[in-house]
Amino acid sequence: MVTKVQQNWKYVIITMLFLGWSLGNFDRFIMNYAILGISKDLHLGATETGIVLSSFFAGYAIMQIPGGWLADRFGFRKIIITALLAWSIFTVLTGFAWSLLSMILIRFLFGIGEGSFFPSASKGIAGWFPINERSRAMSIMLSSGTIMGVLTPIVGTHLIQGIGWRMIFHAVGVLGIVITLLFVFFLKEQSRSSVSQERTIGEKKQPLIAVLKTPMIWNLFIAYFSIYAVNWGLTSWMPTYLVQVKGLDLTSVGYLSAIPPLVGVLAMFLSGYVLDKLPEGKDKLLAAVFALISAVSLLLMAFAPNITMFVIYQSIITVLFSFNIILITSVPLKILPEEVVGTANGFINTGAQFAGVLTPMLIGFLVDAFAGSYKAAFIMLVIFALLCAGSLFTIRKKKTIELSSQHVG
Repeated sequence: MVTKVQQNWKYVIITMLFLGWSLGNFDRFIMNYAILGISKDLHLGATETGIVLSSFFAGYAIMQIPGGWLADRFGFRKIIITALLAWSIFTVLTGFAWSLLSMILIRFLFGIGEGSFFPSASKGIAGWFPINERSRAMSIMLSSGTIMGVLTPIVGTHLIQGIGWRMIFHAVGVLGIVITLLFVFFLKEQSRSSVSQERTIGEKKQPLIAVLKTPMIWNLFIAYFSIYAVNWGLTSWMPTYLVQVKGLDLTSVGYLSAIPPLVGVLAMFLSGYVLDKLPEGKDKLLAAVFALISAVSLLLMAFAPNITMFVIYQSIITVLFSFNIILITSVPLKILPEEVVGTANGFINTGAQFAGVLTPMLIGFLVDAFAGSYKAAFIMLVIFALLCAGSLFTIRKKKTIELSSQHVG
């Protein structure tokens, strides 16, 4: 029987997950502004800059499926605490990088350290929250990304100009180690009988194979890849684009970059509430339409006549994709057994991180290939948004649920 204390502790859990993911997002976002100073200090060209930005996502992508499996096998608490400590250490080490190769290696290991957090957190949400609250719980945790998307450009750009990019990574890494200690005391597993746990583990010998046999999971994988191809393409290169192409100073870029995620904060919370109310099927159709509108907005963004319209189009994309992100990450928590949700969301999030590996590098290559023009890069992002729409439109509801029950129930 679940006690009232256990029911209320779920709010402590989601608070801790929000705090941890806020730190993780700040660590990632600050790199998009620090890279201007890093590129100057380490004498990097556009292609080399893209490789540095992508190196984190290579390690992060590698750990998605193993991280989810480890959370399913050993519990989410141990894996999250280990991940938080590891990425905090490599945040500190980022400030000591002395060359292109050292920066690539440190950022790659940073990604491996952070890679287990999201699938493990998904496992924690599934364990502590009932099905009809999981989209809202996921939206609370993921809203940390939009909130950090507001704070990082403003706070980060001022700090970079004040104390330099190296000192920022040192300070944030130490803060992460302190937060790790809070997780040790306050993060708890949902209590279950040992007999039940042993039976569940014994029955579920190959969770990844079961997940891969669910067609809907592949649709979500492709859609999530496409969304984050757009998201990381914009967030990783827009500061450089606005400085080099539009001629803005770093402080102005910081304030402008904060506007889309500021709008996205409300969209993220609202999306979680709406998704818990929408009937299944209509939610995915609406998400597909939002992806189509995002493709049009990206095209308009590429040819925006001024900075104001540029930011408006980017804000529209942020709002629409906020809904899609919450949908994709909460669907497995609702249609799959709790015992495999870590593995499932780890697999889906691998798609997003492959996008993080590929998109910054591809944009760097395209910018060099087209003599500094970003038009080809924007066209590539439009194609990714259309791919997202197509993947969501083709989800087969009935067959997917049957296969989910057959293979993972």
